[in-house]
Amino acid sequence: MNAREKLEITCSRAWPPLVEDPLGDWRLRWADGFTGRANSALAVGDPGRPLGEALRAVCDFAHDRAITPMVQVVRDSPNEHAIAAAGWVPATGHGAGHEVVVLTAPLTPKRNFPYESDASGPPDATFPMKVTSPERSFHVKVTDEPPPGWWELVMRPGEDSAAARQVLTSGKVGYGVATAEGGVAGVVRGALVDGWLHVGRLEVAPAFRRRGLASALMGAVQAWGVEHGADHAVLQVAEGNSGALALYAGLGYAPHHRYRYWVPAPGSCEDSTS
Repeated sequence: MNAREKLEITCSRAWPPLVEDPLGDWRLRWADGFTGRANSALAVGDPGRPLGEALRAVCDFAHDRAITPMVQVVRDSPNEHAIAAAGWVPATGHGAGHEVVVLTAPLTPKRNFPYESDASGPPDATFPMKVTSPERSFHVKVTDEPPPGWWELVMRPGEDSAAARQVLTSGKVGYGVATAEGGVAGVVRGALVDGWLHVGRLEVAPAFRRRGLASALMGAVQAWGVEHGADHAVLQVAEGNSGALALYAGLGYAPHHRYRYWVPAPGSCEDSTS
């Protein structure tokens, strides 16, 4: 595998599905429909069988679990070219966007964290940060358990389920939260895998946007990652999310590669067990 494919495996381990079956180097994933990343086949490396058989296995796995057959594949890779030649089509109907930019940044305390922690104690302690914005003050911290109010903001409409909560709490995870005016104003999730900090679910409540909370949350979760041994950060952003891409570029993140979701052409992936 090349560096792009290896990083995709790292990201998948930071966002673990409930079920994961190997298909050679490929990974068949299921999480009861929560996110494309946890409910698609990660098509990296060699599936260990002819491509047509591998895609048939993707279809059967998906049909057995009542999800849409779909593959996640590095853009412009040999696997993507082969999947396209097999008649699969870009998953343009995927709600979160079928093309995703993977961004990375080195983590060094002096470069990445403009906010100073006022915490003391072992690495598993919380990392509160007191920040004053031009308009009002807020408080940011990263904890080892989801704090009150974290779930309400991190979950998007219709997402909250036992499967979603299991995906978001599996592994070594830090739960970032910004509070202001007595309530939760922003959240972020950080997960550690092999020296990488995987950042996701950055969300700021509409009433508190454009006040520096997103940058403060990123600073806090990055500091937490460094405290726990991470030296690089990675995150995944839909190509059409220009606001998020601009934010992360300003924080020192650069594109590493892109991936896309592909689905079978209509009528080409019927349930072979029915």
